[in-house]
Amino acid sequence: MKRYTARYLYTLTSPLPLENAFVEVDEEGAVLRTGLCEEGEEVLPGALCPGMVNAHCHVELSYMKGLFRKGTGMAGFIDQINELRDTSSREDKIAALKEAMDQMYAQGVVAMADISNCDDSFAVKAAHPMYTRTFLEVFGADPDGWEEVIRDVKALQAKAVALGLDAAPTPHSCYTTSPSLITASSVEGLRSGFVSFHSEESEEEEEMMMYGRGPMWDNRIANGIPTPPVAGTSSLQYFLDRLAAGVPLPVAGHVLLVHECALTAEGVRAASAALQQPFFAVCPLSNRFIHNTLPPIGLMKESGIPICVGTDSLSSNDNLNLLDELFCLQEAFGTPLGELLTWACRNGARFLGKEQVLGTLEPGKKPGIVYVDNLADGKLTSASKSVLL
Repeated sequence: MKRYTARYLYTLTSPLPLENAFVEVDEEGAVLRTGLCEEGEEVLPGALCPGMVNAHCHVELSYMKGLFRKGTGMAGFIDQINELRDTSSREDKIAALKEAMDQMYAQGVVAMADISNCDDSFAVKAAHPMYTRTFLEVFGADPDGWEEVIRDVKALQAKAVALGLDAAPTPHSCYTTSPSLITASSVEGLRSGFVSFHSEESEEEEEMMMYGRGPMWDNRIANGIPTPPVAGTSSLQYFLDRLAAGVPLPVAGHVLLVHECALTAEGVRAASAALQQPFFAVCPLSNRFIHNTLPPIGLMKESGIPICVGTDSLSSNDNLNLLDELFCLQEAFGTPLGELLTWACRNGARFLGKEQVLGTLEPGKKPGIVYVDNLADGKLTSASKSVLL
């Protein structure tokens, strides 16, 4: 048996911590019990919490670290992706993604919802102690040829499943995926019970979808890339309409709406009506990196839709440190630590369907134990670090 003690213990059965408390685990890492320390027992000055979940990552892009200019907006960011993708060898890409996963795990990320466009990460994930669910992202803005894209992604899925990975197709976004391909790939993904979708990442995206104009629209015209249909609605509503074309409403399964920087109250109502189990994934440091904005956290909290936290990729972030994302949210919105950890631990586990094992410190679970140091009055500081014990 191992016993860990700290000034604050976040079991996350409640967002409020136990003070001067302990958690005991057996040799297999299963939680035995939690409680208050005996008077005079030595405690660490920081906080203990369950292992965290990175709810949105592109770990296969880790070789792009430090290559991107900041503040270019989505159109400029897409240009950089097209320019810099595949500029490293497969061996270097795999080494970079393994290093990133090892670092995340050491910092307390025990599970990840990861986006993949190829099989570079598969063998590393299969051998890694971190649990991953792989979303095999499809692209294809041309209205024709979607059936071939689906055949290809299902072949990629077979490779992942053969290695023991949980993996299924998912559409990328409303502007990189044709209407038919959004529907078809969502249907395939929902067979596994999960879909992840980049939605309303920027006002540029909304301007393109609603009015057929703006930097992203002009960028696609200039590069000879098919433009998406001018929907006259938000990109979120457009996505929900494409789901409705393939599956009955309200949609069963876990649907992760990633970014949602341009979310509105109307969008919240539409998502709540169309989806049985919606989740938000916010990646604040990526949003600041690309277009210096943040998601409407207040509106998300009011919606009642669970919020999860991701890092996005090293093409749009300086690191994949989930605690830095939480510090950003704390500083921008004043969110208490217990609520932030609920998003990063419990809600992430719920999205992945792993809440019976991960997400809270409850007897019988094996969530991992994370220590967070350098707190000030129970809040994160710029010096705070997290480590998996």
